[in-house]
Formats: sequence, structure tokens, C-alpha cells
Amino acid sequence: MADRQETTSDDLLATHLAGEMTKSFRKKAMREDLRRIMAEKTGDSTRVVQQIVEFLSEHPHVRVVALFAPMPGEVDLLALTKMTDKIWAFPKVTKYGLTFQQVKNVKTDLRPGAFGILEPTKRLPLVLVDEIDLFLCPGLGFDTRGGRLGRGKGFYDAALSEARSDAALLGICFGFQMVDEVAMEDHDIRMHGVIAG
Repeated sequence: MADRQETTSDDLLATHLAGEMTKSFRKKAMREDLRRIMAEKTGDSTRVVQQIVEFLSEHPHVRVVALFAPMPGEVDLLALTKMTDKIWAFPKVTKYGLTFQQVKNVKTDLRPGAFGILEPTKRLPLVLVDEIDLFLCPGLGFDTRGGRLGRGKGFYDAALSEARSDAALLGICFGFQMVDEVAMEDHDIRMHGVIAG
């Protein structure tokens, strides 16, 4: 009769850590592939903006919306700020993570900040994460289950972990950024949906 091996908590931890390392390597490779694809392809931001406008009209209770200034290859959502019935909150990278500030005029209220991304100027009103009804989230890639592949710094995941439970989280991308599966790690926050143009 063969000896039955017992699974210890150390074995379970080692298996978990090995799985997380594999996910980390897969995410790194996927980031490289998507950065290359995004540099080669362009998408139509207008289609995505229209889908967001439709979403907002179907959800009139959404008053405060977090959006982002695009990096090269990302969807440009700046046209949304012409809708004056919303409060638009843009992210700013600080040494503590992401903060959000109200932006009314993208031409005067945004300046190049961390990583060369347009960010709110210091004088603008702060918008607390728990005041935000809808987060429009950038990413390198998304899957149909709401998996989001960010740029690897964890800024959005940390901020979204503080969002209200009833706040909507939507990934925003072009169709060529959709992937079969994003390898989600314990700290990754899943989107409630993805708008891909």
C-alpha cells in the first residue's frame, strides 16, 4: 500500500506563488504584444465616445464620471467633456497613487504630468474616489469577462479598490485590444463591462 502524501499549507502556498509568477510572466508578454499592436494600429474614438454617450443616457443617475486623457494608441474621450450635465474627474499620479480632480475645460485645465500624460493642474477641485459613479478605465487589453491589463504600475487597481460598491467600472479600448483572457492576479480589479470600438 503506497504512502498517502499530505498536502501542507507550505505546499499550497508554493503552488499559489508559482501560479502568480506564471500569471505575471504571461501579463508581461501580453503587455509587450499589445504595446506593439497599439503602435501599429489606429482606432476610431468617435464610435467609442458614442457608445459611452448611449450608456450615460441609459443611466441618468450617473453624475460624476472618471475618465482619462489618452496616451498614444488609446481611445480619446476628451469630447465627452462637452456634456455639461456631468462632473468630469481626471486622474493625477501622485506619490500616494491616483487622485482625481474636476476638469471643466480640457484646454486650460490639463497639463503634461507623470509619464507625459495630460493631468489636471494643481488648482482644480479634488474629487474623492467614493464620489465617482462611473469609472472609464484605460488599459492595454481587456477580455470579455472584464479582465483588464494595465500598464503594470497598479495605479488604477489601487484606486478602484477604494471605489463604492455601486460604482460602475467600464474598460475602454479599441477592438484590437480585446484578448481571449487576461491573467488576473489577486490585486487586479475586474471591470463590470468593456466598451470596445
